[in-house]
Amino acid sequence: MKRKVTKAIFPVAGLGTRFLPATKSIPKEIMTLVDRPLIQYAIDEARAAGIKEFIFVTSRGKGALEDYFDHAPELESSLRKKGKKELLKTLKNTNMDSGAIAYIRQHKALGLGHAVWCARRLIANEPFAVILPDDVIAAEKPCLQQMTEAYAETGGCMVAAMEVPPEKAPSYGVLDVKEDMGSMVSVRGMVEKPAQDEAPSNLAVIGRYILTPQILQNLQKIKQGAGGEIQLTDAIAQEIEADRDVYGYRFRGQRFDCGSKAGYLQATVSFGLSRPELRGEFQGYLDEMAALRNAAE
Repeated sequence: MKRKVTKAIFPVAGLGTRFLPATKSIPKEIMTLVDRPLIQYAIDEARAAGIKEFIFVTSRGKGALEDYFDHAPELESSLRKKGKKELLKTLKNTNMDSGAIAYIRQHKALGLGHAVWCARRLIANEPFAVILPDDVIAAEKPCLQQMTEAYAETGGCMVAAMEVPPEKAPSYGVLDVKEDMGSMVSVRGMVEKPAQDEAPSNLAVIGRYILTPQILQNLQKIKQGAGGEIQLTDAIAQEIEADRDVYGYRFRGQRFDCGSKAGYLQATVSFGLSRPELRGEFQGYLDEMAALRNAAE
C-alpha cells in the first residue's frame, strides 16, 4: 500500500531580483496575479491534492509572506459589520490553522536542493511534495492532484514534465526517457540545462515534485554542484543510479513561468480572461489594442 502525500515544501527564500524594484519591499511570492498572490495559487493546488502540512523555506525579509496567512480580526470584523459575506469567504481561504504551517530559514542561498534539505526534520520519514510558486499551472484538475493520484499507483519519485521546443531546453532540467507510457515516463537520467543539440528528450522538468525521504539523505551527502549550489536534480539522479523508480509525469494544463516578467504578464492576461466578471471588458480592451497596433502597421 502506497503512503499518502500530506506534506509539502514551498521554497520561497529567493530575493526575486528579476522583479526589482517591486521586490525591494514585498516578497515576490505575494505579488498578485489578478487578485490573488502567487503563493495562494500554490497553496490552493496543494490543498486540492490532500496536503495537510505546509512547510515554507524562507529567508530574511519575508515577514509579509508570513503575515499573509495569519488571521486579520479587524478586517474580518469590518467586513462582517458591512455584510460582505463573499469577501469574508475569500479571506477565510487565505487563513491557515494553527500548526498547519511552519517556517524554516535558509540562511545561505545554496540552491533548491539545499532549501529542501533545510526542511528535513519536519519531513522525517515520509514522502513529500515540493511546489515552486513561480510555476503557476492552469488546469481543470490541479497539477499536484494529478500527480498524487498517479503516485498512489507507482510510488517512487515523480517530477512534473512538459514538452518544450529544442531551443528552450538549455533553460531546464531535461529527462532522459527510459520508457514512454503516455502520461507517465520512466526516467533513465536527468540533464540540467543541456546544450540544445545535447538534450536527451524534449521533456523538461517543471516545479512540482513528489519525493521519497531517501532524497533528503542523498542531499545530505551532495557537494555543491552547478553554480556553487546543491542541486535537487543531483539527489534525484542518485535514486536512478541506485535503481529506484523515478518517473516524469506529463501533466494536463498550461504552465506559466511567473519568475519572468514576460511569463507573469502572459499569466495575468490568461487568468484575467478566465474570469467571467472580467472577460468582457478585458477582451474588449485587448481587441482594441490589437486593432490600434494593426492600424499603426
